Amino acid sequence: MSNPKLISVQLVSSPNIDENINAIEKQLIEIRQQFPSDELLVVLPECCLMFATKDHEVREFSEYSKQGPMQDALSELSQRFNLYLVAGTIAIKADDGRHFAASILFNPQGEQLGQYNKVHLFDVDVADGYGSYRESENTHPGQHISVIRTPIGNIGMAVCYDLRFGALFQAMREMGADIFVLPSAFTKVTGQAHWELLSRARAVENQCYMIASNQGGEHKNGRVTWGQSMVVDPWGVVESEIASGEGFAVGEFDRDKLQALRAKMPMASQQRFQSTLLKN
Repeated sequence: MSNPKLISVQLVSSPNIDENINAIEKQLIEIRQQFPSDELLVVLPECCLMFATKDHEVREFSEYSKQGPMQDALSELSQRFNLYLVAGTIAIKADDGRHFAASILFNPQGEQLGQYNKVHLFDVDVADGYGSYRESENTHPGQHISVIRTPIGNIGMAVCYDLRFGALFQAMREMGADIFVLPSAFTKVTGQAHWELLSRARAVENQCYMIASNQGGEHKNGRVTWGQSMVVDPWGVVESEIASGEGFAVGEFDRDKLQALRAKMPMASQQRFQSTLLKN
């Protein structure tokens, strides 16, 4: 039996939900044609269903957890194409009028296995045409770390700006993660500087696979995202990547290789620091 395939999907999402669903479906059709019988873990980028002009527009389309048309559409896709699907991110209502940037894992039966709410919010000034990003104005930070157990492996969930905070990934490794999934929308400026560097570093220092799925191109709202979606193995080797535009990168989860690496270099048992999540 072949190893499960790890697939990083890259999109150039728009503000239109239906357009984005069609774009995702197009990629999944091509993936299934290429791998008709393989076990698949597919990761979509951040804002995969709605890349809005302003963050408050996303809030207007927010849904309650485990109910709503966006979640239903993603559930249907995971079931129809018989795959594990990480949909990152969609807006899930928070109690304070804001929303969570939620990444959700669906199984091949269309069931939600778990949800991760983005912990680190992008309140940053960037030297690009957009300039000032203040995600926290409309987004509530998550308060929990998510590692979800599946037959493929234990999946640690993170989103975009989380990539810069290595302690989160260390904590997920301590919780048993084998694979990190990272839906993202890195800007062109920050992505060009740090995207590959950080994606490979998080894989190496935690001895985990990394599926880093980025938005990649010029969007209708004027923003430009970096792309370079990739699959990285636990030794830091980029197994596959895509430059810009829509498409997907493919790697595979080799449990024997992972276990052999961890046995030869037992970093988890040698670790002398522990990571904890500070509550807001």
